[in-house]
Amino acid sequence: MAATPEHRATLESLGIQPFDADNHYYEALDAFSRHLDPRHATRVFQWARIDGRSYPVIGGEVFRGVKNATFDPVALPGVLADYFRGNPNNDDPLELLSRHEPIRPEYRDRDARLSTMDAQGIDRCWMFPTLGMIYEEPLREDPEAVTLLFTAFNRWLDEDWGFAYLDRIYAAPYITLVDVDWAIAELDWALDRGARSIVMRPAAPTTASGRRSPADQSFDPFWARVNESGITVVVHAGDSGYTSHGYANEGFTTDFAGAPQPIKMLQLERPIE
Repeated sequence: MAATPEHRATLESLGIQPFDADNHYYEALDAFSRHLDPRHATRVFQWARIDGRSYPVIGGEVFRGVKNATFDPVALPGVLADYFRGNPNNDDPLELLSRHEPIRPEYRDRDARLSTMDAQGIDRCWMFPTLGMIYEEPLREDPEAVTLLFTAFNRWLDEDWGFAYLDRIYAAPYITLVDVDWAIAELDWALDRGARSIVMRPAAPTTASGRRSPADQSFDPFWARVNESGITVVVHAGDSGYTSHGYANEGFTTDFAGAPQPIKMLQLERPIE
């Protein structure tokens, strides 16, 4: 939706330049595989065609946590706006989300996104993963596979979006603490590439020696490097794995349940709140 003249006039009178602190892209089909060694595809990530539909296969398991992980077609933009304003029409959110259109260029192309931002009156934005926020949990029992996946993902992100594109789009590389040495090296790489923020899921990482709180002293070298650099750390909603604690198939990583479950989703996506 484009900014109205009245909206622009108000912003100009206040001297405000809007900064969108929670913008997202839809990952390219090869976002997780372009820079992944093909020898690791079976262990880490690949696509499979099942009954005429494309599904990601993560850690050797078909991932059904997103109804259409290609995002083409995808739900119309703003289709849930009234729903989140109190749902005055008593709409079924799943029915609203079923209203599809072909994917738009600005969802995957940074220059097209800048044009859209201009039309919307948005000066700059933080840009976060969509699928990337839910792909760590399916690999939780294989920490090395997690690092392989997000090493590949971050290189794609830098290539397609950039970490500070034209000083307007700040795409956040994904950092996991499953391997603290990897996390430090990846942070340094991202800083060298101009990253202004990094993003993590709201969960205790599963390391080679088991689950650890992000505040565990074993991660102190990483957090010291973060403090030294001054980079912003964003803990974004994602698949935390906290709905079942491994005892039941209840998370994004198993199936698309098909109905809103607010209490479960709060625990799954936002346990730090």
